[in-house]
Amino acid sequence: MAEEIRWGILGTGSIAKKFAQGLMSAEGANLVAVGSRSQQTAATFADQFNVPTRYSSYRDLTQDPSVDLIYIATPHPFHCVNTVLCLENGKGVLCEKPFAINRQEAELMVRTAQENDTFLMEGMWTRFLPAFVRLRQLLSEGVIGEVRMLTADFGFRAGLIPEGRLFNLELGGGALLDVGVYTVSLASMLFGKPEKISSLAHIGKTGVDEQAGIVLLHSKGELAVLSTAVRTTTPQEAVLMGTEGSIKICSPWWVPSQLELKGKTIDLPFNGNGFNYEAVEAMNCIQSGRTESKIIPHQETLSIMDTLDQIRHQWGLIYPTEKKSER
Repeated sequence: MAEEIRWGILGTGSIAKKFAQGLMSAEGANLVAVGSRSQQTAATFADQFNVPTRYSSYRDLTQDPSVDLIYIATPHPFHCVNTVLCLENGKGVLCEKPFAINRQEAELMVRTAQENDTFLMEGMWTRFLPAFVRLRQLLSEGVIGEVRMLTADFGFRAGLIPEGRLFNLELGGGALLDVGVYTVSLASMLFGKPEKISSLAHIGKTGVDEQAGIVLLHSKGELAVLSTAVRTTTPQEAVLMGTEGSIKICSPWWVPSQLELKGKTIDLPFNGNGFNYEAVEAMNCIQSGRTESKIIPHQETLSIMDTLDQIRHQWGLIYPTEKKSER
């Protein structure tokens, strides 16, 4: 790392704390400021992670000249407005997944980044872990031939708390945006944008998708068979099947430390809690003068959001914030 990158974190919830912890293992990262909606929560967070500057508004954080790059850690429906605020104030942005509520919001975020010539990246941290770096190398070497099929699941059983984020439709709750996005992103990394989508979901009593099955058909006939849930625990594995063998990404596959290739285990441990790797990618991009990552470029993020939109359309699931934006 050629020089220090000064980070700010926008939001103080659980994901903000995980990212702050991750930054401690990211060489060249210096967490200098945090922004919250109240001085008390900002101060509590800052005291926990030794952050010197704490703000009681997001706008004040974005206007701090000592901040180079901001991590967006707010709930899903606020990613767009928070990201745009940062970009318009010249701050690079790493936005926690899901990138936005829908493609329309994502397009606004990308367009704002381009208009301000400012860095923007989706925080799909899984892409940057050592196991995934090695996975892409193995695939480029053709070790399992042509990849023809993917099976991947990400489900867990959460307690049904209607007002909680996972089950609150107003906050974009449900399985798809919270954990299903990981499976869709993996399929995108392997096969690109799907040509056909078939999906069914169980919609719970709070109006969110509690579990779903998704099948994606891609341009060369490749299939991705995906499942996601917030009320059902799944094996949490991913298997890539090729013409000359298979690779299993061992559980939990979205934060793996092992791959299995043709019956042999490959150990790929990682440092820190894993969030440090996406932070390093963002910092490398900033220092290289790049406004997007080659590993998860803007167009792929937009494609993933489009796929998520189409899946929800098949379910008839619309978030309240989308209805409000149509008025």
